[in-house]
Amino acid sequence: MNRLEQARRLKETTGRTLVMGIVNVTPDSFSDGGRYIRPEDAIRHAYRLMEEGADVIDVGGESTRPGGQPISAEEEWRRLSPVLRELCQNASIPISVDTYRAETAARALELGVHIVNDVWGGLADPDILRVAADAGCVYVWMHNREEPALGHAYDVLVEETNRGVERCLAAGIGADRLWIDPGIGFGKTYEQNLQILRRLSEYCTLGWPVLLGTSRKSVIGRTLGTPPQDRLEGSLATVAWGVAAGVRMVRVHDVRETVRTCRMVEAIRDATA
Repeated sequence: MNRLEQARRLKETTGRTLVMGIVNVTPDSFSDGGRYIRPEDAIRHAYRLMEEGADVIDVGGESTRPGGQPISAEEEWRRLSPVLRELCQNASIPISVDTYRAETAARALELGVHIVNDVWGGLADPDILRVAADAGCVYVWMHNREEPALGHAYDVLVEETNRGVERCLAAGIGADRLWIDPGIGFGKTYEQNLQILRRLSEYCTLGWPVLLGTSRKSVIGRTLGTPPQDRLEGSLATVAWGVAAGVRMVRVHDVRETVRTCRMVEAIRDATA
């Protein structure tokens, strides 16, 4: 299935929230850093997430957690390339690359990646928008900023999302291939993350399919007082909230539990009166 067909298939999926499984090929990710740094371990983990019901696999080679150490494009590609090559050749579901670099995105797309998931929404490397446009892939624009907003967090989010969408469309990314992500945990205070989650249903009415990534994040840890490996219940609570609010995809570490949560919330939501 080519990229345009995959984009349509993802966007036209209704009644069921898609689940994106996370594969971090990094030594320092906040939750599972180092567990899948070897390509064979990352590949095995990706296939396990597929068995658990993932609709998409998102592979990242650089930790984007607050305080994470940047790496070179060459090091990022050294980590990513063997994993992406295997999955693009043999996986039965779309593969996403988690990168903000145009060079890395272009290389991944040459291997057959279907989705570019950009945590900087084209701000870190504006050329990534052109790369995504030329490839005809799905592009996930995520809201991010260097410092938390001083004004009302949700109003700033909407304003900056609208500007980001305009940049994407102006670069040639098709409206049928564009997704948005409110960027929970990126450039926002604890209180702002909660405020944006509270108004998630409004964000879902902006006209673009929404990807929500809250899995094991610090907003959950601070609320529950738990380390990253002990945030399953909090993560599932945010997933349930997101499904009820209308998000179209959730990005998670714990795929099996998330799939079950999504199906249960959807059954309640769609039950006849």
